[in-house]
Amino acid sequence: MLNILPAGGLDFLALGAMVHRVDPGRIPFHKASQCAIHVSGGEFNCAANLADCFGMKTGIATAMVDYPIGGLIQERVRAMGVQPFYKMFEHNGVNGPNMATVYSDQGCGVRAPVVFYNRSNEAAAQLKPGDIDWKSIFANGVRWFHSGGIFAALSPSTPEVIMEAMTAAKEAGAIVSFDLNYRAKLWTFIDADDPEAAAQKTLRPIVELCDVLVGNEEDLQKGLGIKGQDVEKTGKLDPSAFFGMMDGVAKELPNVKAVATTLREVVTTNRHNWSAVLWYNGETFQAPEATLDVLDRVGGGDGFASGLIYGLLSGKTPAESLQLGWAHGALLTTFPGDTTMATLSQVEAFAEGGSARIQR
Repeated sequence: MLNILPAGGLDFLALGAMVHRVDPGRIPFHKASQCAIHVSGGEFNCAANLADCFGMKTGIATAMVDYPIGGLIQERVRAMGVQPFYKMFEHNGVNGPNMATVYSDQGCGVRAPVVFYNRSNEAAAQLKPGDIDWKSIFANGVRWFHSGGIFAALSPSTPEVIMEAMTAAKEAGAIVSFDLNYRAKLWTFIDADDPEAAAQKTLRPIVELCDVLVGNEEDLQKGLGIKGQDVEKTGKLDPSAFFGMMDGVAKELPNVKAVATTLREVVTTNRHNWSAVLWYNGETFQAPEATLDVLDRVGGGDGFASGLIYGLLSGKTPAESLQLGWAHGALLTTFPGDTTMATLSQVEAFAEGGSARIQR
């Protein structure tokens, strides 16, 4: 059972890299003439969603660069109601340090989205232990701390920063969660010969400090090296493979009390079948299945995690919390960008079985 503090200066604190995502919409990059810019970062997305949609007090600890792109990102942090804790870097006017850029079109129909990065001389990768005053942040009370696997893959020092923060969080009584987010491109950049071994060497010490994990079977197998049971899946929304790995999680990571993930079957880029699952203290839960008409799939997983965390922080049952995560993640795919535009009433209505009938 999760022992969640009843109150604190912050309900939720995230640590991770912030990025700006360049998005030409449905036009491929090689034909694009204009692009939207979305502010993102898996950890920030959760903090932003929890503040903007769910009304929680949230913060983001991250690197920030004093140049116009940094200013754009800071404006979005303020707009979403997230309290920032920045380690500032000066841009030299030529080659950085930089706020990372993610390039991602939306695809359409049978054409999948295309995603690539420019993380050269990224400020967040230069964060090191001691850069952020965790003692003063946690002194005011923090109920839940969260970080993720993409930030852990940026440099040799970022996992050290994560563990420094998690240690402080545990001492302060916060729940600690981690989104495994195994990304083959990032780990291959670290070790082209054996990216999975590189990930497991980095992530295992981190997850040993965690109470809650977000991740699917691939994340658990490739990111942590946990072996799954031989199960025959009947489809992408069949949770048997995920639940079949939970004995391994319980045995190898006895500190972990909950593991959750989305289940997604991509029919086309704009039509997904969607569900979600939660393993909580040995019990298993599955959300309903829904067919989604997807505008922009980026951020749906963070939307799920946000709703789940909101439910648990609010004293909802595990089943209710899963339902809220499932509903918010689904709604997030109907908005452009990586962070929420949903209202709490919309999330609750969909979680309770609401429809798309016009609201008059």
